[in-house]
Amino acid sequence: MLNQLSPHHYHTVLVWYLVQHSLSSFQKIQQHFGGCEQATQKHHLAEWSQLGLHANHLKRLQEFQTAQGQQKFEQLIQLICQHSDFILTPKDIGYPTQLLHYPDHPPILFGQGQAQALLQPQIAMVGSRKPSPHGRQVAYDFAYYLSEKGFYISSGLAHGIDEAAHRGGLANHRTIAVTGTGLDTVYPSQNIKLAQQITQSGAIVTEFLPTTMPLQQHFPRRNRIVSGLSLGVVVVEAALKSGSLITANEAANQGKMVFAIPGHIYSEHHQGCHQLIREGATLVDHPEQIIEDLALPTQWQAQKQPEDALAVPSSIPTHLIALYQLLDWVGQDLDQLAQRYQASISELTAQLMELELLGLCMQQAGCYLRCRPML
Repeated sequence: MLNQLSPHHYHTVLVWYLVQHSLSSFQKIQQHFGGCEQATQKHHLAEWSQLGLHANHLKRLQEFQTAQGQQKFEQLIQLICQHSDFILTPKDIGYPTQLLHYPDHPPILFGQGQAQALLQPQIAMVGSRKPSPHGRQVAYDFAYYLSEKGFYISSGLAHGIDEAAHRGGLANHRTIAVTGTGLDTVYPSQNIKLAQQITQSGAIVTEFLPTTMPLQQHFPRRNRIVSGLSLGVVVVEAALKSGSLITANEAANQGKMVFAIPGHIYSEHHQGCHQLIREGATLVDHPEQIIEDLALPTQWQAQKQPEDALAVPSSIPTHLIALYQLLDWVGQDLDQLAQRYQASISELTAQLMELELLGLCMQQAGCYLRCRPML
């Protein structure tokens, strides 16, 4: 639970509320005014009508300028504080850097649980909401194995494969859920207890404001975050028209590896997986193959991680912690790091070299990646 929002978060939420989760409108406003704080200044509100925004957004802006509209927004702020443990925007050091590579990254994330979990290496697992008993067991087994090796399991908190994957990751205290609703709603409601368990060691995140209902169009948007957070996506069981294929396509568009688990050739549950394999997804029948094919540049994942996987390694000097936390498992070039790290280029490169010497960072194809030292 949050006590209050910072001015930056308050104004970002306000713009996000006024444009009703529209990424294109939000980006237009931010580019025109240079930031949400400037966009919501009273003397700038009249300029919104010149930006080609949807009529509904301009109508909501007019409503907000009334006493009743401001009261309605303040009630929303109270709900956000009540149901959120953290809020992250791209300006926050804890925002998952792996999402920043994509032009449609969420401008704000509302979260419950442990924000640091979002910075850990993740593998997404998705599939049918009505899986076979075999598929459910496979999802649990793969998630258990991968989480035991140190990966967080990301999924969408839905029935079926999502739920089984979360439970497998939860067995080793490593799972993250991305939802298609506000944090005041758990969908499906049968997973309320599971959601509570996830927040104890992992996190639940969403880009949607409180009171947002589980509408059909919200789930493809959720899927791009599930795949964006991950190093790769595993499709466990999926029919030809399964929604999990959307996540696989998002992952492929993002340049992520897509893995598919095969099944019986006459099984409707696996036709989507077989189609993905025909289209180039990697066939896997053991979770160790996923680790091998991701070809991570370090060996840390082959060892069981300490219980507190979110902690900064004790071997890291204090002056390097901030930079280490900016690094991710995908990689960022020097220009990307310089934009987010408040230091000169010479100081940045010197600190990166220190991290490399400590085994906490490495270069690969011109990018700097986070490493975890061998135990």
